[in-house]
Amino acid sequence: MTRRLKFTKMHGLGNDFVVFDAIRQCVELTPEQCRLIADRHFGIGCDQILLVERPSQPDVDFRYRIFNADGGEVQQCGNGARCFARFVYDQGLTDKRTIRVETASGIIEPRLEADGMVAVNMGPPHFVPARIPFVAEAEAVIYVLDVDGEPIEVSVVSMGNPHAVRVVCNLDEAPVQSLGARIEHHARFPERVNVGFMQVVHRREIRLRVFERGSGETLACGTGACAAVVAGIRRGLLDASVVVHTRGGDLSIQWAGEGDGGAAPVWLTGPAVTVFEGEVDL
Repeated sequence: MTRRLKFTKMHGLGNDFVVFDAIRQCVELTPEQCRLIADRHFGIGCDQILLVERPSQPDVDFRYRIFNADGGEVQQCGNGARCFARFVYDQGLTDKRTIRVETASGIIEPRLEADGMVAVNMGPPHFVPARIPFVAEAEAVIYVLDVDGEPIEVSVVSMGNPHAVRVVCNLDEAPVQSLGARIEHHARFPERVNVGFMQVVHRREIRLRVFERGSGETLACGTGACAAVVAGIRRGLLDASVVVHTRGGDLSIQWAGEGDGGAAPVWLTGPAVTVFEGEVDL
């Protein structure tokens, strides 16, 4: 039996999403259906699929689920979080400009700004290897991976999902596709990893490309931008407020660093745009 679902196509700096309202309609997607929806030739086309659901906790407004283009469910997505906030407000599902959203990695708080931008409290970064998860004997700022016999330096951090950040001198010449794919599947990352390639322009500005697990290189990655800035600050390369230039546009990241009370939350600010609405048969 054909099942017809309403959807909204959105993007955050070219990192694009198919968003389903699973509150006002029943949405149950198989991995095969996710792959078809994400296919840019035979489906709608997107980097990820977002589901808007009712919360399972009393102190939050919504639940938010994310599926990569390969059909796998993941914990977090910064650009998706901004699109989520824009979607529920524009669709009349809430009149709040700041909402609490339940994700697989914890609670986040997106906020609609007066200038149309969306700011998201992404929560604190995590560096303990077991929590990322990453195989290491002890926590470090820089790790060396053996990638096909070549030593590769990376910083590793979780922003609700795992990231490996590599500093490069020239982003345009960085082997994002080839090296990104090899690091994504490296044995020391049991749940695979998103791989960021960061060029430091100066202490308040970087260029970034991200090879996302399950999707390949995307035009922008919100959690990847957070992870890159956090890694740069920990390495002494960046200040607390940084503009991140992605291929899709610019993001603003703020992180106050680590203190006696633990790591401060990371704030991510950028645009969220609705492209079109439609219906799809599944």
